[in-house]
Amino acid sequence: MSRVTEIRYVGYGVADFDAEKAYYADVFGLEAVPSDDGLAWFKAQGSDEHHVVRLRPAENNRVDVIALATDSRNDVDALCEKVKAAGAKIVHDPRELTTPGGGYGFRFFSPDGIQMEISADVARSGKRDLARWEGVPVKISHIVLHSPDHQALIRFFTDVLGFRISDWLGDFMCFLRCNSAHHRFAILPGPPCLNHVAYDMLSVDDMMRGAHRLKLKGVDIGWGPGRHTAGNNTFSYFVTPGGFVTEYTSELEEVDFDTREPTVYTPAPMVMDQWGIGVGGPQTLPHPQPNPGLFVTSEA
Repeated sequence: MSRVTEIRYVGYGVADFDAEKAYYADVFGLEAVPSDDGLAWFKAQGSDEHHVVRLRPAENNRVDVIALATDSRNDVDALCEKVKAAGAKIVHDPRELTTPGGGYGFRFFSPDGIQMEISADVARSGKRDLARWEGVPVKISHIVLHSPDHQALIRFFTDVLGFRISDWLGDFMCFLRCNSAHHRFAILPGPPCLNHVAYDMLSVDDMMRGAHRLKLKGVDIGWGPGRHTAGNNTFSYFVTPGGFVTEYTSELEEVDFDTREPTVYTPAPMVMDQWGIGVGGPQTLPHPQPNPGLFVTSEA
């Protein structure tokens, strides 16, 4: 069955282009990908994914596109037909992509109006073996979204895109997998918008070393350090100059994609954070607001 198998990148429009570029390149630990299109593209050094972040100058801060991977061009075509059959609005049909790395893909709006892309055959880029204590991201780990009808969006991800449910936090937060990682997406109630994007770190030590670098650059932890229960991953959250939440995480649980049975966890402080020693909390991070780019296309 054709399905999404991985996350590729997130594209943002940002009001302070230079500040956001500096955050990812000089603070957060990504590496700039050369381009001459007036946009900024960044890769994670531990992955051969061509890029994981795309920035463009904009009047306001918004998520432009969330790009996902599938295994083949045939899978792209099949998923496009499934998205159409589900009633989602298609931005463009499968075609050769002109963004850096190329590939073959299509774009559509999620039921909530966030533009998404599914592609295959994107060029791979160089990667290197990271060493303990470098404290830079390996790759994108997962994305968390808010939805005004979170149950409907969960059904879209499972029935149309091929995700499976790994765990629940109460009845309001669902963790979804598309490969052996415990979750690549999580969905919870709220206005249609991004909650955060998390990046895998090589180890807990690398998460802490990365947090140290951010602190030296004037960016404090918004919530953490801690360890979640669902997924058993460690976490530290930071806010970009544009108000987007980024996370360093490590030790995300590996599961069997086909056989994992979901657990429902009862929300409690020591479930949200098993360590219980970190600063801040979800309430100290930016309050979710509807994404300004709902049902608005971005060609790049």
